[in-house]
Amino acid sequence: MSGMQMDAKPENDIFKDGRFRACDWTYLGEDEALPSDGAVFVPLDVWQANAGTLRGRNSPTGVVVEAGEDIRVLAADLAHVTAIAVNFPKFADGRGYSTARILREDLGFAGEIRAIGDVLIDQIALMRRCGFDAFAVSHEPSRASLAADGVPDVVLHYQPVESVTEAPAGTRPWMRRRT
Repeated sequence: MSGMQMDAKPENDIFKDGRFRACDWTYLGEDEALPSDGAVFVPLDVWQANAGTLRGRNSPTGVVVEAGEDIRVLAADLAHVTAIAVNFPKFADGRGYSTARILREDLGFAGEIRAIGDVLIDQIALMRRCGFDAFAVSHEPSRASLAADGVPDVVLHYQPVESVTEAPAGTRPWMRRRT
């Protein structure tokens, strides 16, 4: 994610807890120097190469995970990670959903999971279900819908999620039993 900048006009804030908030995090690229203080996101390979230094920071430190990267390599360090930004390189790439579920359900990560990249309003309800709780949304129609509290609900789910209260048994096709 070399040098991803989040200071472009529509991306300088994050949608979280039902409203847009200023983003006070800096996204560092592969070769950028680590500032002495302030919240920063670093690419996963930078974290792996500098884990000792990054674990000891007194400021919030997050990791940017690209589609297809194995998030489990961070398992031993998650106590030192404040947030994880999962990049969606394009709308149709669903690998980030699995990353969030692994973080929440398998690894027990309680910090912020932020969706960045090509994030649209149609994805947000499903992203929340998988564990995302913050969204960098640059698509103007999606931003307008979010600002107007327009996140669509998904009322029928075909796959279970451990961290979400599910509909009663028998309401989803995969749970129906023949009588």
